[in-house]
Amino acid sequence: MKKSILLILLSLTFITNVNAKKIKVELDKCIDGDTISIKSGEIYIKVRFLAIDAPEIDKNEPYSLEAKEYLCNLIKNGKNLYLEYDNKSDKVDKYDRILAWVWIDDTLLQTELVKNGYAKVAYLYDDYKYASDLKKIEEYAKDNKLNIWSEYIPPKKEKKKITKEKLLDKINKYYDMIIIVIAMILALITLNITKQKKNKK
Repeated sequence: MKKSILLILLSLTFITNVNAKKIKVELDKCIDGDTISIKSGEIYIKVRFLAIDAPEIDKNEPYSLEAKEYLCNLIKNGKNLYLEYDNKSDKVDKYDRILAWVWIDDTLLQTELVKNGYAKVAYLYDDYKYASDLKKIEEYAKDNKLNIWSEYIPPKKEKKKITKEKLLDKINKYYDMIIIVIAMILALITLNITKQKKNKK
């Protein structure tokens, strides 16, 4: 029943916004750092932010309350709230929540949450519209150890070990050059010795 109401609402939204890239909605409340509730008349619908995952409040995860507060402040300090659907994503998840990119005015909220370390990039099941940008922004938050990344330890780069086989391959590759260099050094030494002998005479 709930899902059918949601699908009807979604279809009506699409019909009334055929030419609109973003759909204007009204906030009911913030639920956590990656979920809000919107209202349409007497109907309240949950919206799950596409492509990110914020700490869970019900699991008492670190920075969960801060993520929610940060999101709410962004929305409350803006003017217009919009949803943007991604052509490569489902419109609704298994919990009957709308899946969308969420904007406040000209600011993509997913970007702000990831950039400030209140959410990580997650649940990418296709090449979503803003996913590659989010991944780059996530690296910034990791490098600067912001909020959820405050205890993040970047993976160590393994030093390449040169095996005997690789060393022999390199020697073989530059064998001719090595022989020429050695010959030149020997020739210079011989020439120097010869000059010293002549000078002594």
